[in-house]
Amino acid sequence: MAPGAEASSGAAMAATRLELNLMRLLSRCEALAAERRDPEEWRLEKYVAALEDMLRELKKQSSKPAPELLNEYSRKVDFLKGLLEAEKLSSSTEKALANQFLAPGRTPTTAKERTPATKTVHLQTKARCTGQMRSELLGTDPLATDDSEELNIRKRKGLTSDEKQSAVELDAVLQHHQDMQEKLAEEMLSLARSLKNNTLAAQNVIKQDNQTLSHSLRMADQNFEKLKDESDRLEQHAKKSVNWLLWIMLIVVCFIFISMILFIRIFPKLK
Repeated sequence: MAPGAEASSGAAMAATRLELNLMRLLSRCEALAAERRDPEEWRLEKYVAALEDMLRELKKQSSKPAPELLNEYSRKVDFLKGLLEAEKLSSSTEKALANQFLAPGRTPTTAKERTPATKTVHLQTKARCTGQMRSELLGTDPLATDDSEELNIRKRKGLTSDEKQSAVELDAVLQHHQDMQEKLAEEMLSLARSLKNNTLAAQNVIKQDNQTLSHSLRMADQNFEKLKDESDRLEQHAKKSVNWLLWIMLIVVCFIFISMILFIRIFPKLK
């Protein structure tokens, strides 16, 4: 066999071994996520981090799997990562909202699974968050509520009529609480829109007032310049009028003086 063919065969075997290891670790992570874990449990978080590293290495391989299969692996790893981040939230409402946005895998990880394990984990997590929200509303024990939620998922058909009635009442209370939250969110959104519209209207009014004020200032400046020009012209005109009047008076005085001299010369003094 040629050296190039041996190298490509070795790369394919390495990629297949890496994919098998990723599938085994992914199946182990799904099993851990389905179990009830202590808050101090650290294995799942470390395993998910290792899954991310293995997935990055698998994408770099030359003989990597099909793009659909890689997308499915990425989808499951992102689901487990989002599940861990949702568990770190303090409020049950935030946990329930975060779980709503999680997208489980579409296909089983191993051949033994009938349904994808991530879907089962997703349903269990949603039931657990719902139980915690009910316990906060009704003031019951959250651990007991979680247990009852898991039993409801597994043994929904074995409930008595009283238990079914209680479950219906709890569902009605939870639905009412959810409706109130949606109504409050809609009211807040409506208030935000109204505030935005009022802000835009006030901004437009202020902009128009600024434009009017700027126009008034420009007109005032123009009127001031015109008034200054007219004042200068009036001052010059006044100076010219005074000069002409002075010359006329001087001429009149000279005329009177000369007339008196001529009068005295023509008419001598009487003896």
